[in-house]
Amino acid sequence: MAHPLEHCKSSVRRWKGQVSDYQAIHEWFDATKAWVGHSKHRMFRHHSEGIFECEKIFGECFVNSDGITVYTRYVGEQHVKEDCNNYIPSAKEWVDNINTPKDWMIKTLKIED
Repeated sequence: MAHPLEHCKSSVRRWKGQVSDYQAIHEWFDATKAWVGHSKHRMFRHHSEGIFECEKIFGECFVNSDGITVYTRYVGEQHVKEDCNNYIPSAKEWVDNINTPKDWMIKTLKIED
């Protein structure tokens, strides 16, 4: 399970800027760790619907500290893919498979330094 800071560093490598440009978004996705202390916390936000909810909360796009416009949806997709083995599931897929986990529910991508 990647820490939000690791997701932020990954965002900086993709879109430049600073960790703080992305921190609120990545912390929002992982805030559900406070509800469920294992990988199943992802069922609440790590899916296509969660990405669109994130966009509603944080706006369609933002300008990072390097002056680059970044689409919030892309940051959400990056987070979910990194945590769900390069896959973006639907919320329904989480519900349908919660008791018989699929690889994307358990395996994460290695986030490179």
